[in-house]
Amino acid sequence: MGLARSERKALVELMTELGPEAPTLCSPWLTRDLAAHLAIRERRPDTAPGILVPAFAKWTEKVQDDYAHKAWSELLDLVRTPPFWIQPVDELINAGEYFVHHEDVRRAQPDWEPRPYDASRERTLWKLLPITARMTYRSSPVGVTLVRPDGDHVVAKQGANGVVITGEVTELVMLAFGRDQVRVEYSGDPDAVARVRSLNRSV
Repeated sequence: MGLARSERKALVELMTELGPEAPTLCSPWLTRDLAAHLAIRERRPDTAPGILVPAFAKWTEKVQDDYAHKAWSELLDLVRTPPFWIQPVDELINAGEYFVHHEDVRRAQPDWEPRPYDASRERTLWKLLPITARMTYRSSPVGVTLVRPDGDHVVAKQGANGVVITGEVTELVMLAFGRDQVRVEYSGDPDAVARVRSLNRSV
């Protein structure tokens, strides 16, 4: 089972346990809203422009709200069962999406802790990290390098007065996707570190 499928399965199981009104890191979205987002992402391509283009956002919001009002079990079934499945394609477009959103639910709960190390998961996420990191740190006024514990690294932004961010691959991925509930360490000039930490890292 690839990462996309395993994370999808785990996310649905967690949302089933927590119910439709649990918090997520995608505030103000609750689990119901996050499930609706995932359902329309795969079933309603007409809503895709609204994710990135403000002029189309109202339509995306309307469709997502309609889905959010479906019965909870029906909505979870839509998330659980993709409308198509080709593993290489699924891994390419869904591995990062489902990992991050699974963590969005996990880390919004009290007393969350990082999951145990998983070599296969880390390998997949490490391949996804460079593109995302270079996109989300593109506006950084200083250099940014993401480093995992074994010393391997990704240069997210070339530049002087660089900041180094060290953490497990899962933590670096969550950080690159704009989440702050992570376990990482920053090093560098204090002013440069402050500027990097304050960046808007929206994808």
